[in-house]
Amino acid sequence: MGKFELQSYLDKVYARFPEAAYQPVIGITGNFEDITCKLSQGYYQSVVAAGGVPMIIPPVEDANTLVNTLDRIDALILSGGGDINPLFGGDEPSPRLRGINQKRDLPELMITRLAYNRQIPILGICRGIQTLAIALGGKVAQDISIQANIKHSQEADRAEQTHSVKIDEDSVLYRLYGEEKIYVNSFHHQAVKDPGDKFRVVAKSSDGIIEAMESSEFKSIIGVQWHPECFEEGMPLFRWLVEEAKAFRRANELHDRVLTLDTHCDTPMFFPQGIHFDHRDSKILVDLHKMSEGRQDATIMVAYLPQPKIGETFSSLVDFDVPGPLEYADLIFDKIEEIVEANRQYISIARTPGDLYEDKRHGRKSIMLGIENGLALNGQLQNLQHFAQRGVVYMTLCHNGDNEICDSARGCNTHGGVSRFGEQVIREMNRLGIMVDLSHAAEKSFYDALDISSLPIVCSHSSCRALCDHPRNLTDDQMRALAAKGGVAQTTLYPGFLKKDGEATIMDAIAHLEHAIKIMGIDHVGLGTDFDGDGGVRGLADASELINFTRQLLARRYSERDIQKIWGGNFLRVMGIVQKKLVISN
Repeated sequence: MGKFELQSYLDKVYARFPEAAYQPVIGITGNFEDITCKLSQGYYQSVVAAGGVPMIIPPVEDANTLVNTLDRIDALILSGGGDINPLFGGDEPSPRLRGINQKRDLPELMITRLAYNRQIPILGICRGIQTLAIALGGKVAQDISIQANIKHSQEADRAEQTHSVKIDEDSVLYRLYGEEKIYVNSFHHQAVKDPGDKFRVVAKSSDGIIEAMESSEFKSIIGVQWHPECFEEGMPLFRWLVEEAKAFRRANELHDRVLTLDTHCDTPMFFPQGIHFDHRDSKILVDLHKMSEGRQDATIMVAYLPQPKIGETFSSLVDFDVPGPLEYADLIFDKIEEIVEANRQYISIARTPGDLYEDKRHGRKSIMLGIENGLALNGQLQNLQHFAQRGVVYMTLCHNGDNEICDSARGCNTHGGVSRFGEQVIREMNRLGIMVDLSHAAEKSFYDALDISSLPIVCSHSSCRALCDHPRNLTDDQMRALAAKGGVAQTTLYPGFLKKDGEATIMDAIAHLEHAIKIMGIDHVGLGTDFDGDGGVRGLADASELINFTRQLLARRYSERDIQKIWGGNFLRVMGIVQKKLVISN
């Protein structure tokens, strides 16, 4: 075949086309110089060699362009180049600062933050590691020559490795290279001074300069001070990024097919305070933007009612002047309905599993209504009918303190379990198609309710006592009894229910889930985050990070069917059983 025989080349392409496997798209930020967007060939050649498809991203500040760009890539490379303006990090420019690139700074800082919020895998190279730091709360040293004891710039060929770095053994970087010490090239005089709380330093040069950092939140983000695209030994980083991009895409494709339901969040507590649900509001952990970023379809938002202690009144515990608990619950539901009405193009209130699936088909998010604490009944059985008509799908019988229905896990054994009134409440909930939720209940209340209820019950946000000895968690025996009656237990993200000492993380949440699966079976588990009720851990800090939960399940080789069960399928099975009895009885 002659070099210039175009048709022969095309014939080879078309012959392979039906067998071509998808390759992840890797966006690479382009440099800007002399009114031209430029990129060294090593970047895109390394991406191709690693099995990805390179896409160059020019420095454009337009928000719509950036968002649409991120919708089309599976990973992001922040490329090298000139200095970053320290003003973006809150520092005044040093006399030693060299040439900044004003065309790049703002677009790249914006795309970094947006990619971070979407959990997109990121590799920052040289200037790119500094971009990560500035964009996500760290600091950059404007000129490292005053603290460096080795040469951090080179006149030699870019492929020549000029100094060594020491890698922490407990790091992704060490796993990639399998060595504590590697040799790198160096073309910089700025470096990361402080990585901030979203990163941890994983490599330094012999003079203490930070040479690499990676996510401290179990996210697929690495920044390196050197230029791995310039030599063969840099390929492990590009292969890592392409594999992470594949995993990210697989999780997103699964979310296209699977309904994702969080069975407990307390965000409505903040609604009367004037939050902006249609913005990315920093005051709350669940809003439309975070749900979209985390690929979350639905959540059960509860009206939480604090339990008064002896001598306290309910009105003294809430911020609003309402006659009593029922009116307060109605106020919360009114606020939810107002927010949904204002954003009805994007979200709706669902009352049945069918409603949830219909919303997903039409690209809408869903909110279901729940009550946390049967105090909302105000001691009147007939008020259950009122809440059933409002669309409440479950009621948590109690909270942190005994009420008229039952004893709490944090109570004083007032009734010795479920009270006589509580027995009536459970039977009426069965009749009205409202799920009985036993999170917060004392053990005796739990077993009493299992005996009283003619239908399966749920624990909307409860973890495992075998892993964290807390009275709010379920014992193995409780979980076995719950599963035997067809119920479900939803692992929660409240840190104190996951780990007694130290910081709880996504790995602790997965450990609780897998213990529950071991005890109960895959058909009786799920996730109830308790977001905005002090739930949230490193790696699953808000709704935007929920796709990381799916990535952990995929990494552990759970099937799509099992992931669907965990992500709400089991809970909705129980909801369907409870609501079916209502339909039949009507």
